[in-house]
Amino acid sequence: MSSLPANLLPDNATIAPDGRLKIAGVDAIELADRFGTPLFVYDEDHVRARCREAREAFPDGVAYASKAFLCKSMARLAHEEGMLLDVASGGEMYVARQAGVPADRLVLHGNNKSLVELRYAMREGIHRVVVDSFDELDRIAGLARDEGLPAPKILLRITPGVEAHTHEFVQTGQDDSKFGFGVRVGHAKAAIERARALEAEGALRLVGLHAHVGSQVFEVGSFEKVIEVLTPIFAPLGLEELCIGGGLGVAYVEGETSGSIREWGAAIRRACEAQGLRARITAEPGRSIVAAAALTLYRIGTIKEIPGVRTYVSVNGGMSDNPRPVLYGSGYETFLARSADAERTRTIRLVGKHCESGDLLVREGKVPADIAVGDVISTPVTGAYGYSLGSNYNKVPRPAVVFVRDGQVREVVRRETWDDLLRLDL
Repeated sequence: MSSLPANLLPDNATIAPDGRLKIAGVDAIELADRFGTPLFVYDEDHVRARCREAREAFPDGVAYASKAFLCKSMARLAHEEGMLLDVASGGEMYVARQAGVPADRLVLHGNNKSLVELRYAMREGIHRVVVDSFDELDRIAGLARDEGLPAPKILLRITPGVEAHTHEFVQTGQDDSKFGFGVRVGHAKAAIERARALEAEGALRLVGLHAHVGSQVFEVGSFEKVIEVLTPIFAPLGLEELCIGGGLGVAYVEGETSGSIREWGAAIRRACEAQGLRARITAEPGRSIVAAAALTLYRIGTIKEIPGVRTYVSVNGGMSDNPRPVLYGSGYETFLARSADAERTRTIRLVGKHCESGDLLVREGKVPADIAVGDVISTPVTGAYGYSLGSNYNKVPRPAVVFVRDGQVREVVRRETWDDLLRLDL
């Protein structure tokens, strides 16, 4: 088995002559010793580079999909790099605002926005509300009429009937979806008419349409089909903006390749030109901004060999810090931080510490033959939907998160303590 593919490491990862991994000039094992494990380590300049690439690819406007990973430092970083922030709840909006991001740089998503969330967004003067249902249109109209809140600028989320080639749990553009107004069933047409009527009443301003086909989508053709479906609907309306959402896939394991954000943007522009579509084309990448920028460091606590069956390697994290393998069957690579370029000749199953047989991180991991208890083992490409999907299952405290840049490290999310687990108890 070969050594770990370099394309799965952050941009500024290097391997020292002794084989130890460094991220932006900082030794990974020293990070594990200093901040403990599990530990999320982000290459800050990697993230900034992807933000800039996204802005170049979508010059009409691009929002970072903060559900991929959000903390105050991440919100500030995206804002500093000129991106809007896509927030999918009142909580995400609150974090962004507490980080100093202006409300008019936020786009609110969600298929079931509450009155509290909509009231917050309208009072703050949010950039856009992406409306997902007729009930939501009614709630917005009620807040504008009964409470005199400013009419928000909205995009209608359209379900185009395009089934992206990805896991069924992260498909969102097919007809059978909890999201948006379906084209084929006539809901899109009815929503546009309803929004126009509310606009005439001064309750909102319809500025565009939005569509999102899913997450971890490798085939650009899925996005091109969205343009084909939406153009006949969008073009006659005279609206200013068409948002094609996010969902661009990234490589997680050896042998996978993915297109760049720049290539994605170029493909979208070609599709718009082919359809004769003239509008502001915006997007909302998340995974492609942060996924490959980070890796997770774990400490090996137990190695259990079952002759003729397999070898289990247990670490001090698991499904509480990365539930993606359990939710989607997601694959990851494994390597040792002390010998990052070593040949990986031994097959293991990397598992967590939780009281679930299904608590696995890597089903078929490859590591050097001399793996041992106490080693720092890493899974790369964990910058998206690891920390943000995490939990306190078995009352395991959430990990710390650090950003590294130019040989310097800063802790952006501290590790939870046992005392933190009792903060909400009465």
